[in-house]
Amino acid sequence: MIRPVIQTATRAVLAGAFVGALCGGGAGAGEPVAALLEQACLDCHAGPAAEGGLDLAAADPHDPAADAAVWEAVVRRVRTGQMPPAEMPRPDAAAVAAALGALESGLDAAAARTPRPGRTATFRRLTRAEYRHAVRDLLAVEVNAAELLPADQEGHGFDNVTVGGLSPTRLNRFVSAAERIARQAVGRPGGAGGVTVRLPPDRTQEAHAAGLPPGTRGGTVVSHDFPRTGEYEIAVRLMRDRNEEVEGLDRPHRFEILLDGEPAASFTVEPPRRKKGTDGWEAPDHAAVDRHLTVRLNVPAGPHAVGATFARVGRSLIETARRPPDARFNFYRHPRRTPAVYQVTISGPLGASEAGDSPSRRRLLGGLSEGLSDDDRAAAALARLARRAYRRPVTDADLAPLLALYDAGRDAAQPGERAFDAGLELAVAGVLVNPNFLFKIERDPPGLTDGEAYPVDDVALASRLSFFLWASGPDDELLELAERGELSRPGEVGRQVRRMLADDRADALAENFAGQWLRLRNLEGAAPDMRRFPDFDDNLRDAFRRESELLVADVLRTDRPVTDLLAPGHAYLNERLAMHYGLPGVRGSRFRKVPLPDNARGGLLRQGSVLTVTSYATRTSPVLRGAWVLENLLGTPPPPPPPDIPDLEDNTVAAGLPVRERLAEHRANAACAVCHDRIDPLGLALEGYDAVGRVRRLEEDRPVDTTGGFPGGESLAGVADLEAALLDRPDLFATALTEKLLIYALGRGLTPHDAPAVRAIVRRAESGGWRSATLLTAVAESVPFRMRAAGASP
Repeated sequence: MIRPVIQTATRAVLAGAFVGALCGGGAGAGEPVAALLEQACLDCHAGPAAEGGLDLAAADPHDPAADAAVWEAVVRRVRTGQMPPAEMPRPDAAAVAAALGALESGLDAAAARTPRPGRTATFRRLTRAEYRHAVRDLLAVEVNAAELLPADQEGHGFDNVTVGGLSPTRLNRFVSAAERIARQAVGRPGGAGGVTVRLPPDRTQEAHAAGLPPGTRGGTVVSHDFPRTGEYEIAVRLMRDRNEEVEGLDRPHRFEILLDGEPAASFTVEPPRRKKGTDGWEAPDHAAVDRHLTVRLNVPAGPHAVGATFARVGRSLIETARRPPDARFNFYRHPRRTPAVYQVTISGPLGASEAGDSPSRRRLLGGLSEGLSDDDRAAAALARLARRAYRRPVTDADLAPLLALYDAGRDAAQPGERAFDAGLELAVAGVLVNPNFLFKIERDPPGLTDGEAYPVDDVALASRLSFFLWASGPDDELLELAERGELSRPGEVGRQVRRMLADDRADALAENFAGQWLRLRNLEGAAPDMRRFPDFDDNLRDAFRRESELLVADVLRTDRPVTDLLAPGHAYLNERLAMHYGLPGVRGSRFRKVPLPDNARGGLLRQGSVLTVTSYATRTSPVLRGAWVLENLLGTPPPPPPPDIPDLEDNTVAAGLPVRERLAEHRANAACAVCHDRIDPLGLALEGYDAVGRVRRLEEDRPVDTTGGFPGGESLAGVADLEAALLDRPDLFATALTEKLLIYALGRGLTPHDAPAVRAIVRRAESGGWRSATLLTAVAESVPFRMRAAGASP
């Protein structure tokens, strides 16, 4: 195969060529490039009619840095096997390796002489996820940011890129959120409040639910931050069908409400009684079935878990025996056999209450001297809070408006109300609406010219690092290092990366980064056709997402090779997911690591999450799957289709034919074939899985054909061959992952000038055995991450 030869030869070329280019290059440095152009490129890529608009005849191969965008495009297309096209004669592998080595060494040497780190926006607003995490870390308050704030827009695949503006609507939402969070954090009385949590209508509740005690069935656990110590009301309603009748209620059921896992109240849910109708006939009275599922409890201030569930009858308390998948949520297709929870409402505090010793008050006031006056305690608490919220040292000018807010709130306190709490609440809200909290701000040092590169200071570096790994602000250790100017010392960033990855806050890499990189967020809207996939329900949707998050967290947080994302040798499974995959021996709702030496499941390409979000509701889509592989695993996303090219419709050809034959129409059109010759072969290799990720052997009563192809012409016989091809070229996958990590870490799209930094990161990762901590440290120590261009230049 040509690719391994190119890979090996290129390393040898780079070993000597890079040093020579760094010192000024040589007269023959561009000769290998010129020779390859003449042999394989200029027939198509020369002159005004050059294919793809890539005119290589106008670019100087002896000075690649002068046309960096052109030559970086060449490097990417040749290295990933896109060029020359598979149907064209293949040039000599050694010649290709020599040309790539010359180009890359010239481009990298120019970048080393004159860094082009790019420019992040001066003001970048916190995303909803970052806001939620920052509030959690500042005030020990968990908030539902999706409920409080408008959705963020996506750019370059991530929601932290297009975050420069603050519309009046969004500002109003931030103000409302700040007022609500400040009141909860301080624990000041504000009248009865409440929250209602509704379960998805397609949630099956016939078995044990995660987080609830053994011996229970269905229901849910609601994590709620009780603002004050006092009496609260908890009310539960049950699921109803379209006729407003509770399904599956043919006998009495015991129902329990729990607080922190302990029984708080027990009820009996009886079948509905019959009532006399106006026309003389009797009908069951379903309205009264769950009216009594209400309890009032005295709850201490702070976070608590409220459970609502049924007692299981006739089943063992141990994890359940295997059985076929059984989705039960729809009256018409698979009706519930037993009643299910629809919503849990928590209201209060009701009547008298007190602030209590909540985690949020301890976070605000803990450690302050008891001998201080109220005003001095407020000043000390606000200074500490502002430093963490603004992610930098604070000045008297920063504190003055907060103290003014404290004075105003204190003076406006109502009779009988604690003035200190009233003032503190208003000042905390002032912190949460301050631009220094809502925006990540990076200002240029004075005296620089536009485009001039400079290292970001330690305080800015601390914020970059914490939002990269934690999607939140820096903790005290990171901020103290930055304030002392020690974060930029050699080796310190690497030490902090390893420390931060060991912290649970690094789960943000799996939830926030991977949720967008792998498109796991799209699972929420996934709705496979119920007639074709009757066993798909919200339980499976949630299991898909959790499996992927656990794999990414395991690889990125425990310093495993990033190639384990493709073939880990195990899978994270619970009973519901294992049944869906047809894997025996997994019982219960708990996820656990299940060894699978044959990699039959576990890797990204075999996970139900990826296979579902790259399918349509009724069928698979080799186009969506192939494009997903190109963009996320190979780093070569296809361009969007031209506006005049129609979509592939089921009625274009016989709907009973396999998708492979329907796709032939696209490739028969020359305008479509340009992209679909790259996209379709990758997606077709995944046809052994249906639209919800199950293994299949037949499609429309015909054997499934999983033959496909890899860029560069290598044939594939299915998913195992595709995985092998990716593992054979780990540099391609590592490059794609590095680019996604850089976009996420920097909050901007990449340019050709970032390519040398990407190559440097990948080379360093390779030398470290592709281990995740090495790769993440290399990202955090890279030129784009540690430096910034001044002025308005990109």
